[in-house]
Amino acid sequence: MGNGRQGVTDVIETMSAVVGRDAATAPVAGSGGRRPAGDVTDGATATEVLLTYAAGNPARRQETGLRGALPAPPALGVAVVACMDARLNVEALLGLGEGDAHILRNAGGVITTDVVRSLAVSQNALGTKEIILLHHTGCGMETITDVGFRDQLERDTGVRPEWSVQAFENVADDVRLSLRILRSSPFLQATTSVRGFIYEVDTGALVEVPL
Repeated sequence: MGNGRQGVTDVIETMSAVVGRDAATAPVAGSGGRRPAGDVTDGATATEVLLTYAAGNPARRQETGLRGALPAPPALGVAVVACMDARLNVEALLGLGEGDAHILRNAGGVITTDVVRSLAVSQNALGTKEIILLHHTGCGMETITDVGFRDQLERDTGVRPEWSVQAFENVADDVRLSLRILRSSPFLQATTSVRGFIYEVDTGALVEVPL
């Protein structure tokens, strides 16, 4: 791998122990822990606070020994497809650093046409070979339906969306569907490994979903 980190397979096999350790020591919202960017005050928007923190990123990169741009191809040769849920911290969960992996996120972590497009670029232009799927418990996509949500948007906006929401009733079933779609895609023939997992938001554990 060239950067001293564990290979992706080794990381997956030891995930439960790592997540359990990190969950016990990491700051947690609502328990007195602070976000790196600081708290949002009455005088600033959340975006302004985050951008203020981002302004210090060049100095932080230098402090960690990063100077200049890293190579564009991900160092670990892996792409992660995950839900956008704020409780799912992909980088912290998998121990990923800058330049390690491609991370694609959307509502539910579902396999849309655009996810396949991005994965095709990831593999065929930037050399990734492995795919990790990350869904999670308590997903909002289990609480809505495609028709119901589109009806609501039409009532609220006067315009009916032409795209599918891709809601699902069972998170494990959707992981299996995602695995089948990826494994059968003609555009992702470079894949050497594709595995799906459910992140338990209550415990921090990662559970693999067999196909």
